This record gives sequence, C-alpha cells and structure tokens, in this order.
Amino acid sequence: MTAIDAVSVFLPRRRVPIESLAGALRLSEMQVRLFRRFHGLTEVRRDPELSLTDLLRHAATGLTALRGREHRVRFVLYARAFPVVAPYPVNPLHDVCRALGLGHALAFTVTQQSCASALTAIDVAGRLLAAEPHRPGHEPLALILTGEKAFTRDAQFIPETSVFSEGASACLVSAHGPRDRLLSYACAQRGEFDVAGGESPARFQREYRPALAAVIDRALAEAGTTLADLRLVLPHNVNLMTWKRLCKLIGLPLDRVLLENITETGHVFCADAFANYRTARDRDLLAPGDRYLVAAVGAGDGATFAAMVFEH
Repeated sequence: MTAIDAVSVFLPRRRVPIESLAGALRLSEMQVRLFRRFHGLTEVRRDPELSLTDLLRHAATGLTALRGREHRVRFVLYARAFPVVAPYPVNPLHDVCRALGLGHALAFTVTQQSCASALTAIDVAGRLLAAEPHRPGHEPLALILTGEKAFTRDAQFIPETSVFSEGASACLVSAHGPRDRLLSYACAQRGEFDVAGGESPARFQREYRPALAAVIDRALAEAGTTLADLRLVLPHNVNLMTWKRLCKLIGLPLDRVLLENITETGHVFCADAFANYRTARDRDLLAPGDRYLVAAVGAGDGATFAAMVFEH
C-alpha cells in the first residue's frame, strides 16, 4: 500500500505583503482589498535571488530520511503546475538529481493536472513501486519533488482568486510504509472548463465547489470513511472563502481544515499538500490511526479535481 515516509518543505524567508504586488500585477485598490479581507491572503513568499534549482535542492536536502537510502530510490517525479518552467537546455530536475546522487533513478515530470499534479504524482509513484521487485531491507522508494518560481504574471496570481508563493517540497514514498498509508484516490478531469480556450470563467467558478465536493465524497466512499471520521483536511491553499463555502456545502466543521498556511504563504502551486502535511506534523495534529483527507484543484486547459484519504 502506497505510503508517505517523510516530507520536507522549503519556503523562502522573504515575506511579501499583498499590497506591494499591486503595481507589478496591475491590481486596483479594490482588488487588493478583495485578496486580503475576503480571501484571507495577506502575504506570499518570494525571493528573486533563489533559482528554481535552489528551491528544489533546499527542499530535497532537508529530507533527512533520504540520507543513506539514495541507492533505493528508483523514481524521481517532479510535480508542477506549468509545463515549462526553465529555458532549454536548463533542467532543474536533472540538476537536483545529480546533486543528490540520484543519477541512477528514472526522473520525469508530471504536469498534466496543473496544481493537482502532486496527488497524481503520489498515485503514479505508488503504482510504479508496486511493480518493482521487493527485498527485505531493500524496498524501492520514490522521491516526489514540487516547486516553482512565480516567473510570469500568470504564475504570480489567479485573477480574483489567489496569489502564488514560491517554495518547494520533497516527499519520500514507499510501497509498504508503516504510516501515512494511502487509502483512496479520486480524480475528476473536466475538459469543458477550458478557460484558456475561451470557456467562461463564471461557469467554472459556479461549478467549482460542487465538483470538488463530489470528488471528496468519492474518495471517502472508496476509503470506507465518512466526513465525521476525518481528523483533518489538508486543503489546497487557494483562498479562505472557497473553503468556508465548501465546508458549508458538505457539512464539514471549518476547524477541521488546516487553513493557517493560506494566510501566511498563499498558494504554493503543487506544494500545498506537503506544506500543510508538514504543518500538521509539526503541530502534532495527527495521532496514529487518524484518517485525513488531502484535496487539490488544478485549472488550465480544463480542470482537475482530486482528493486522497490517508491513515496516519
């Protein structure tokens, strides 16, 4: 059974207030007020002196569980929201693999589901590991990396919805780990929400919460779990209002959702799930046997709604 062995997260120290982004993003005073007061987005993490390779390397070197086990890593998956993040021939993924001593591993990128690609990467990693030979003490591992730079206007904010932070995460995955075992994965890909292709954003916003609620319901059913059984929900950090309204729709107490990172970091692309997991562990919010749900939505050429249920 797919399991998360360890997670490391790196966020730049430099904090940038939302107001200071108004000029570069051409935001009106009303739009800034909407982000801060309505959506609960007050600041993001940005550091122009750190490259994408720096972000990924910092996250990976913080993963102490990887040290001494590099030879067991068969796969390195880089989950990201944007198909292109560096000019050819620069390849941050391969640069980081070489720096970590993982040149032997099969390394590839998962981008097709935008900000929901991290959950796809966990599912793919588990499937790949299940097909690998297993020997006691030499079980194969997979490393999942996430991290992006806010390098264009489109990569800095979603109009009327969210603001992106820079950051990265590293997650070590095994096929038979003792904790944080994956119980279910539900995913719905909705090609009709192709806003980039001319589809109305209003329709996407209108159906966003019901679509995510349906995927959450499927994940819970497949795990044999109910909302009442969940100790915690780890959200994608799109904004506070989305989660307040979703919780009202599905009848989930808001205090069961870990929301503090939305205000403190904003939306960290595909790293939200891992950043929130790390916060939950650091604050001892999960006890052995607790079940928790991770949710993510990716939007671009269509939309992906995804949810996973884990047992700690």
